[in-house]
Amino acid sequence: MNQPDLGLKVAELRQQKGLTQEQLAAMCEVSPRTIQRIESGEVDPRAYTMHCLRTALDFDFGEESTANENLWLSLLHLSSILCLLIVPLLLWTWKKNQSYKIDHQGRLALNFQITMTLVMFAGLVYMLIGMPLLAMLVLIKGGDQYFMLAMFLALISLAPFIFVGFFCLYQGVLNTVRSLSEKPIHYALSIPFIGA
Repeated sequence: MNQPDLGLKVAELRQQKGLTQEQLAAMCEVSPRTIQRIESGEVDPRAYTMHCLRTALDFDFGEESTANENLWLSLLHLSSILCLLIVPLLLWTWKKNQSYKIDHQGRLALNFQITMTLVMFAGLVYMLIGMPLLAMLVLIKGGDQYFMLAMFLALISLAPFIFVGFFCLYQGVLNTVRSLSEKPIHYALSIPFIGA
């Protein structure tokens, strides 16, 4: 359903349920002004708002634009494998208003990618600070024992990158399978930067 019919239907259903615009706004976690603008036909609601309106008013306003939804969800979750924040960010930004599932799962994937990017950045800082210190230790102290210690610590400093790579691969594949089989999505060790 498109505007202005959507706005008229929202106003009709809201009045049938005896709700004020403020009450409906509170139920949908949006501002009363947003409800006013939807009802007047000024704006098209976002996917999340549409989902909330559907739930609060107990009415199906027509199918969401879910053409190729599984493809986009798969690409969104599999982009986690690359450990690049820009890929899921672009996909989510482009498709978030077309489907509630893409909006919600995209936020979860983005939170995971932001967290893993911060972990990799911390590992990089450690390498940039730790490696020169190890080199200075070898140069100052000299000897084979310090050289072997420096080589061991250098190899250990690569461990976070290897761990993050395998962890991103595992989480990306696991959540793609979960998404396609309609199971709840969960990214372990993810910090919720963007509300989901």
